[in-house]
Amino acid sequence: MNNQNIIIIAYCIYLPIAIALTLYVAKTLFRNSRVFMLDIFNGREEIAFATNRLFEVGFYLLNVGFALLILEFPYMLVNYQEMIEKLSYKIGGFSIYLGVMLFLNLYLFFRGKRKASEHRHAAI
Repeated sequence: MNNQNIIIIAYCIYLPIAIALTLYVAKTLFRNSRVFMLDIFNGREEIAFATNRLFEVGFYLLNVGFALLILEFPYMLVNYQEMIEKLSYKIGGFSIYLGVMLFLNLYLFFRGKRKASEHRHAAI
């Protein structure tokens, strides 16, 4: 099998995995972040859920964009062993990136919750 075919196979493996990971992390994060948004926006569901949805769309754009940005396999893949090794490196790196993005979003949610709580206590 030539290098071009192996790279095409690698793309066909990498893209669904990267997109599935992004979908899983986003769905989990934003399903559970509704509680934070409701607290931040004092129970005003419409603005809390709209803001949460906008964060979710931004999360998808950033992460799918990054997955596509790092798609290229700039090296020769001469056999399936090399393909699997390079895919594990690329998918592992993308998973670490997704984890960092998850924790960054959690930090932002906790920070928003804390600021909302401070604002409510200052108003009393």
